[in-house]
Order: sequence, then C-alpha cells, then structure tokens
Amino acid sequence: MAPPDLPLFERDREQAVLSAVIGELRSGRPALVTVTGEPGLGQNELLRWAAGQARARGVHVLAARATSAEHELRYGVVAQLLAPEDRDIATRLFVAPQRPGGLPGLNHLLTACHDRPTLLVVQDVQWLDPASLRWLEALARRLPRAPLALLTSTTGTAIDRPEWSVGTPLTGLASTIELALPPLTTSGVSAAVRTVCGVPGDTDFTDALAQATRGVPAVVHEVLLRFTRTGCAPRAEHVEHLRALTAEVVGDHAAQALSELRDPVAVDVLRALAVCGDLLDFPLVCTLAGLHPVPEARLRATLMASGLLTPRDGSPPGHDAVVRARILEEMPAADRADLYARAARLAQRVAVADQGIAELLLRARPVGAPWAVATLRRGFAAALRSGRRDRATAYLARALDEPLRSEERARVELQLASVQMVTAPTAAERRLHGLIRSTGTGTGLRSQAVDLCLLGGDTRAARLAQPTGPGTLGDPAPFDADVPAPGRGSGTGSPPGRRARAVAGDATAPRGGNTSDPAHRDGSDEHPERTATADNDATVGDRHELATVSERHELIALLRVARFLRHEETCPGVPPAPALPEHSHSPAVAGVRAWEHAMAGVHLEASRRLARAAFAPDPGGRPPLVTPRLFACRALFLTDDGDEAEAHLATLLNEAHRQRAAIAIAHVLAVRADLHLRHGRPDAAARDLAAAEAELPPARLHPLFVPYWASLNLVADLQNGRPDRAREIAARPVPSLSEECATSAYLLFARGVLARSEDDPQRARAYFRACGRWLLHYGCVNPAVLPWRSLAAEAAHALGDDAEALRLTREEVRLAARWGTRSALGRAELGLAVVIRENRTEHFRAAVATLSESPARTDYTRAVLELASAESAEAERRTALALTSRRASTAGGVAPGPLPGFSQAPPAPAGVPPGRGAAPHPRPPAGWPALSPAEHETALLAASGLANREIATTLSVTTRAVELRLSGVYRKLRIRGREELRALRYGPEGG
Repeated sequence: MAPPDLPLFERDREQAVLSAVIGELRSGRPALVTVTGEPGLGQNELLRWAAGQARARGVHVLAARATSAEHELRYGVVAQLLAPEDRDIATRLFVAPQRPGGLPGLNHLLTACHDRPTLLVVQDVQWLDPASLRWLEALARRLPRAPLALLTSTTGTAIDRPEWSVGTPLTGLASTIELALPPLTTSGVSAAVRTVCGVPGDTDFTDALAQATRGVPAVVHEVLLRFTRTGCAPRAEHVEHLRALTAEVVGDHAAQALSELRDPVAVDVLRALAVCGDLLDFPLVCTLAGLHPVPEARLRATLMASGLLTPRDGSPPGHDAVVRARILEEMPAADRADLYARAARLAQRVAVADQGIAELLLRARPVGAPWAVATLRRGFAAALRSGRRDRATAYLARALDEPLRSEERARVELQLASVQMVTAPTAAERRLHGLIRSTGTGTGLRSQAVDLCLLGGDTRAARLAQPTGPGTLGDPAPFDADVPAPGRGSGTGSPPGRRARAVAGDATAPRGGNTSDPAHRDGSDEHPERTATADNDATVGDRHELATVSERHELIALLRVARFLRHEETCPGVPPAPALPEHSHSPAVAGVRAWEHAMAGVHLEASRRLARAAFAPDPGGRPPLVTPRLFACRALFLTDDGDEAEAHLATLLNEAHRQRAAIAIAHVLAVRADLHLRHGRPDAAARDLAAAEAELPPARLHPLFVPYWASLNLVADLQNGRPDRAREIAARPVPSLSEECATSAYLLFARGVLARSEDDPQRARAYFRACGRWLLHYGCVNPAVLPWRSLAAEAAHALGDDAEALRLTREEVRLAARWGTRSALGRAELGLAVVIRENRTEHFRAAVATLSESPARTDYTRAVLELASAESAEAERRTALALTSRRASTAGGVAPGPLPGFSQAPPAPAGVPPGRGAAPHPRPPAGWPALSPAEHETALLAASGLANREIATTLSVTTRAVELRLSGVYRKLRIRGREELRALRYGPEGG
C-alpha cells in the first residue's frame, strides 16, 4: 500500500536496530527480525531501506514479497527468493510433485551462506503460502549454523503465524527481534508537511491532518501529495479541503485492499462487519455471513491482515467510517438491503438496543414484521430524547415503508409531522393535508392534524377538512324548523343521544342572526317536545354519527381559531367561518368560546366556566387538542385566574414533553411567558422564552407568530433592564405575512411601550392607536387583552391633548367595568387618574385599592408609586398655601408666590420669629440621581410609611432585598434612617 518513495519519518530507532543487525551479520551472527504494524506504517519501506544498506556493506541480499493473490501458490515466495541463485528453481517447485519432508533449495542456500553473509528479506508474510511458511520456519531453525539473517514484515496478525514472529527456543545463538511500528506523532506529521509541501504548516492544519489520517505515514504522504497539486498552502483555512482529500485517499486504499482480498468467505464476513460490526460480536457476524468451513480465528486473522479493520483500544477491531462506506458501495443495492434486513432480524433476536436495530432498518428492505414498526417508533422516541430530530424523523419515515393498517399509518404520519413541523414544515404540511383530506382517518386524527397545522401557522388546513353531514365548514346550513335555535336549552350541553343531523344544524348560524358575537346570544327556552323527539331518534347504533358530530364541532372550533389568527374572510372566494355550536360537549368548543367571550369583553363567569370546561375529558374519549386549550388558558389570564392557568399550562407542557411535540412545547412556553409578564415576573418570562426558542428556533417560526414572540421578548428585555436588546428586537423587520395577522397588535403594543419608556409620546401614541385599530378589526374590545386605550391616553395627555386622553380612559373604564376583573378595572382607573385633573389623588387611591386584589403586581407597584407622588404633591401644595397665608397675615396681606420647582419651607415653630427658626426647604440631595430605579422605588415606598415586609410584597422581592436597597439609599444620600428619608421626600419629588 505504501508508495515506493515514502519517506521514513520518526523511524530512527528501527533504522539503528537494523543497521546493528547488518553489522553483526557481517561478523557471522545470525538474526531473525520481524517488523509489524498496521498497513501503511512503512514496514516494507523500512525493509527496502535495510536491503539497500546491506548491499552497500557487501551483504548478499535475497528479497521476496507475498501477496494475497499467490496465497495458494505452492512455494511462491521460495521461488522468488531462490530465483537469483537458480533460474530453473521456479519450474521445479511449481511442476514437480511435492515430496514428504522435502525442502527444495534450502541446503544449497545454507551451504552458500557459509561463503558470504546473506540477508533474506520477505515482505507481507501474512500472505505466505503454507509451503513457503514451512520452508522459512525450517530455515529459522537452522540459522545458528550459518551467517544468515531473516528480515520480514507483516501487517496485523498473520493468517498462519510464523514461529519466529514470537521467538522460538532455538539455541540462543541467533538474535530474535520484533519491531512494532507506531503511527507518526504530531511532530512527525509536521515534518512530513514541511518535507512534501516545502513550507511549514499551521498548527491547526497539522493537527487536523494528524487526526484525519491517524498518523499513518502512507496516508499522510499521499494526502499531502494531492494537496500540493491543488496549489494550496498548508494553512488553517484549507482544513476542510484537507479532510475531504483524506477521506478520498482512505477510500481508495480500502478499495484496493478489497480488490486484493480473494477469499469469498472473508469478503462476506467483511460486509457483515460493515453492516453491524458495532452491534454484534464476531461469532454472530460470522453467523450473519452464512455457513462456512473456515475457522473463526483464521477469518479474523485474514481480515486483520487485509488492513480493512482498524484496531481500537478496549474493543474489538472495526471499520473506519470511510472504509465501511466504501465496502458497502461495492455491493449491489438489493444485496445490501437484504443484508441489512437479515442483520436487523438477528439483532432483534439477540435483544440489541432499539436505536441500533432502527439504524439497521433504515437501510433495510421492508421486513413485514410487527416488531419492526414498534422498534422504529421506540428508536424515534430515544432519538428525540437525545436531541437528534433528523434521525428521529428518518425512523418514522422508514416505519411508513412497512405494511400498516390505515389507522396506524395515520397515527405514524401524525407523529412524524409533529416533529417535521420544526425540521421540515413544508413536508409536514403536505403530510397533514393528506390526513385531513382522507375520509378513512381514525377517531380524532383529522382534528389533531388541523390542530397541529394551526400550531405551525397553517390556517388553510382548517378549511380543507370537509365534514360529513349537511353543509360544509364554510357554508352555514339552512335553517331547519326541527332544529332547536342556537342559544336555547340549559348551558352548553345537549342529550348524548341527539341525532347528528340535529346537532349539525345547531353548529351553524340561523339566517339573520349574529351568533358569532357572544354578546348577542338568545336566552329563550327550548321546546320540550322537539327535544323529546330528538332523544327518541337516538339509538345505540348512532356512535359513528356522534363521533362525526364531535369531529365537526372540533373542526368548527379550530376554524374559528384560524379566523382569529388570520382574517381571510375579506378575500374573494373565502366563505365566512360558521359560528360555534351552542350545544356541544366538546372541550375544544368550550375553550374557543371562552376566548371569544374574553375578546368581546362580556360574560366573565361564562368565560371562566367555559375555559375550565376546555380541560375536562371529552365524553366520547377523543384525544384533547392543544390549540383550544391554549386559548382557554389565555382566557383564564383575562379572568384573573392566572394561577389556575399556570397549572393547566404545566399539564400541557408535561403532555407535550411526553409526546415529544417540540412545536407544542414551544407554544406552551410562549403562552406561559405571557402569563409571567402579566404577573410581573420578567425573569421567569425570559427563561421560558429562551426554552421555547431552543425547541422552535426563530428561523423556523411561522410568520403568523413572529409578532407575538417578538413582543414577548421585547417587553421581557425592557422589564429586565435590557433596553438595547429591546430596541434591537423592535427594529427587526417582520415578514409580510406577519402584518396580516391578529398577533401584529401585540408587536405594535410592545413598540409603543418601548417608545413610552424612551419618553417619546408622539411615537407611543401612534403605536397604541395602530394596536387598537388592529384589535378592533379582529373584534377584540376587551381592555384586559391589551390596555392600549389608557396608554394612548397617557401619551395624548403628555402631548397636551386632554380631550382625547379623557375620552380614551373613560371608554376603557366603561369596558373594564363591563368585563369586571380587578386587573382590567384597576389599570383603567390608573390610566384615568394619570390624565384627569380633578381629585387625582382619590382616583389613584381607587386604583391602588382595586389593583391590590389583582395579580397585576407591576401595575399595582406603579399605582402605589403614583399615589405616593400625588400625595407628596398634594402635601406640598397644602404646605405652600399655609405658608402663603401666614406670610400674607404677617406682611399685611401681601406675600410673594413660591419659587417655581421647589416647595416652600414648613411653618416656623411656635415662639420663633419667621425667617429665623424656619429654614427653607432643602434642594434634592446630591446623591438622589445616583439611586438606581430599584432603589428609587424602594425609597419612595419607605418614605410613604410602608414597612419592609409591605415593600417586599409590593415589589415582589424578599425582605432582605429591601433592606439592602435601603442601606444603599442611606449611603448614597448620606442620611441615617427613615426619619431623614421622610424629611427629604418632598425634595426629590419636587425636583
């Protein structure tokens, strides 16, 4: 394998030993030297160097080389050795019959050696034919009688191990030496780079070459020769090109060695090892290759001698990845697939790990056994646990090649699409659309497919589902006199035996009615005789019809979600979405209806009850859907049931983790981050958003959800004190499709919050107005969703437009009162208090009282701070008025007004003349601007009279944190406690 001009790097020790052997041979001392090592380490080159040295010193040299092609040729190597001495020896050896115990030419050689020292050089003795092996062993036993040395080389383990390779008890007069060649070190590889390329190589280049070639000199030399032909310098930027050349050279060496391997049994075992050598031990691999009479030890020695197996520390020898690929490329495709299938069966019988069997099945033809699909699905779960999504999808795609029942095939495709939604969303959508259009899909699978499409942002899938029964999802069914009108009956339930025709009629809106708006529901009673008639029509055989009705209700609910995400009904040819069925046991319908009530800002208790019903088990045993439950959780946000929503989100997250649904995990985490932000926990929100992006990278996120996720990240960064990152998020362009969806309102609102924090009311008002227009376009009037009116009012108030500010805040107060939650009403009252002029302190007190009973801790903290500031200003005005009155009485009713920007001094103590004992109110202390925002908030609350525990509850921090902040405040202001802080309270507020 080594090229003839291979330089000898790092072989100084071996060269010194061989030089000493040649010198002693000239003195009449025989020797046996064996040079061993992996193929390509330069054994034969070292032997050729020794032969040249011997000839230069006058030693007679006889050389031969064994090959695998001549392994069965009798006396093939002996003929090569003796040919220079006797030209006719080959004819006699190959043609003459073999005599028992005969060793042709051996005595003549020994006799000639007495006259001149002789060196016998035999390369690759692992391929010696049996006759030549016996001949050389006999020669080794006679060496002490003649000045003759035998120098041999071998790669790995010889097929028939010669005696001299391990040392034999001769007479002790002959030296027996074995030289094991090691691979090149990094220094040796660096010397090779400098010799072949002509210039030193970079450290990174040299290290990469040593790692890729494993220090094998033949590979190093040939790779460098090919590399220099490209004209590239040995620099770090060419490392990838170097690795590609190394793989090419290793593959060429493997192909050459494979072509020289003549034993068909060894070839079969070699291919079996290439398929499953890492999974099965060698006896099982031999069994996979088929019945054969060759002993296992001989097969192992043959393969090691070929150089196609790589020794590994602590484990059986195996193939390099490039060598394995080249071996398998030489096989016909059908034979290769059959070998993989047989290997998978054998691995399954001996209980190999699931992922190992799944790897075999990936390249095998269909085996047609039930265990194959089960193994591939278990391998899919294991691959997802280890984060190998591409491999997991490959396992499930391979499972679809096996014969499956229609329902099982649909389940596998649904499971595959749930992962492909992250790795290959376009392929996932095509797969899910096929499931949705299919009429033979099992119970709940069509709804689950639409649900998964909505999580991926595909709103078209909801319109692809064609329900069975009258009408379509896009077309309301005509009004039927036998069908109870929507809104009649008690609650959301109907008798379970109702016919599908009747319930399908309930699912659509009657002519002239607007049932899509929850605020306009009819509350009339249902006709009992019609209900009884429908109940009598129900039979036990209606299960299929009821399942169809349940599926129809779920699909309508999902279509309503799609309508909210992207309002396409204004497009030509897109029919309006039907109203939700009034009488349905479907949890999906309950969840979506709860969200619609919440968006409309009506029926608080009904929305809360429906949101809870969304998490109840389906009466028909249908699997729960993710999207309706997420919207139910968001409805619970708006009903101030955040703790309950958080518990449901934890359940959803555990369920998504069990199903390995990365896209569901990401959406659940994003909704929980929204909850954390609403409850004043920005650090927890940032953690959930980071985990969501790990499951669903932003590059894979559908444009419909880009604004929502961007708004959450923007607000979280802003609240966590990272305004630069918030500005970067706000400046990022969004896809064009993102501007057509409901979630655009969230990003507009977040940009408005950023502009508000930057004290830019003009830009903030523009963003809040745009947010409001977008929400109203989608029918969302509830201020609990996004309080855009109050924030736009504050911006208008800052710009001097008090009329607009009052109009917006009063409208928000009215809508919040109609909805009825403490959070929405408290925020609205806070907004009104900010912009109103009369009784501002009382309005702030009302906002604090309302928000104190709500989970909106951030708004509550702001209300407390605003109240403290308002009370401070009011006390300052009272003090100024009192001082003005006293000065007026003292100066005959004429007193100058207070200095602008500073409060006046308190009245002088009794008995002290004015102007002496009453010092003017001090300016803000010099250390006040040095306070951090957290210290500023804590100082104001402490100055207002709150205890440390109350401050900690208000700010959602620990009592120890409050103590540390106050210590910093005292140090920076150079005061000694709360009394002095209260004395300085008016200064910072007035300044």
